[in-house]
Amino acid sequence: MKTIPIALASALLATLAFAPAAYAGCKNCGEVLEVKAVQKKGESSGGGAVIGGVLGGVIGHQIGSGRGNTAATIAGAAGGAYAGNQVEKNKNAVTEYHILINMEEGKDRTFIYSSPPKFKAGDKVKIVEGRLQYNK
Repeated sequence: MKTIPIALASALLATLAFAPAAYAGCKNCGEVLEVKAVQKKGESSGGGAVIGGVLGGVIGHQIGSGRGNTAATIAGAAGGAYAGNQVEKNKNAVTEYHILINMEEGKDRTFIYSSPPKFKAGDKVKIVEGRLQYNK
């Protein structure tokens, strides 16, 4: 009769011995892998294209006469609209800072800042209320 309790104890020990180890570290802790500045294209409202088109058309109209004048006006308006649109996009461009964190539990997370962050690669960090802090 003593073989059943011994067999159960042996099975329990074998299960514990081969069970995966539970993660005992800090779930919100990690290390900064990289900080990267990312240029984000600006949006265009169309105002730049309109102003550029009008200015390009006026300048194009000053060239040539007859049908050449009409073609120059159209080409000037098209070129001015494109240039005005690009100028507006460049004016509205912003730089974002992407911080890649390797969490202690093995996953990677990215945090995006609108201004240059104080963190650098190799810093130990902790996430507290959704924000990065140095982990001391």
